[in-house]
Amino acid sequence: MAGATLRVAGRQLSQRSGSGVPILLRQMFEPKSCTYTYLLGDRESREAILIDPVLETAPRDAQLVKELGLRLLYAVNTHCHADHITGSGLLRSLLPGCQSVISRLSGAQADLHIEDGDSIHFGRFALETRASPGHTPGCVTFVLNDHSMAFTGDALLIRGCGRTDFQQGCAKTLYHSVHEKIFTLPGDCLIYPAHDYRGLTVSTVEEERTLNPRLTLSCEEFVKVMDNLNLPKPQQIDFAVPANMLCGIQTPPS
Repeated sequence: MAGATLRVAGRQLSQRSGSGVPILLRQMFEPKSCTYTYLLGDRESREAILIDPVLETAPRDAQLVKELGLRLLYAVNTHCHADHITGSGLLRSLLPGCQSVISRLSGAQADLHIEDGDSIHFGRFALETRASPGHTPGCVTFVLNDHSMAFTGDALLIRGCGRTDFQQGCAKTLYHSVHEKIFTLPGDCLIYPAHDYRGLTVSTVEEERTLNPRLTLSCEEFVKVMDNLNLPKPQQIDFAVPANMLCGIQTPPS
């Protein structure tokens, strides 16, 4: 299967990390769903990936890729989103050669499916896949191979976390995912979430370990909080989830 090209034993990761040239990183924002999209690139090979693209801003992202002289290898989703339609399907058309990627456990269609422990390479860099279910069963966190940054999707937000009351969410599972897969990273590892609703852009593992008002609770207390959030239903969930199960492109009528 094509996805096998993504899988590299974890011990090989450090051999691919940095040669002194910093990674290219751009953080972009989509205001309707307050979603962050991340462009990561290798300045030497010009290979790049996008994390959590949004349909409406996919043309913007594709234009930036072209302006920076990059070659987009993958459009990657941290999970099957409920608040927006992914731009990964459109990016496959705008940037030929780009492949869509999502966790196998999401159940969604994509060119490539990833699992816990898989690595996604672009130039000299790689993202390690860490399964972090709880918000949804297919959530993953992507960790740069030198453990300097992590892209946590909805599992861990800045001073918050993703909700667990739909899409087979489970508060207890989310608590253990964050504590075992994210909080075990170095304290200075930068946390880049999929969303922020207050204008914050980045945090660190140590900040969230000590300051996150939900995840500093005990597991039992966390579950009680999450079970009583009483949040409204996401406005776009009824059409976003079906579209995202199809890589963000609805099947045209016959």
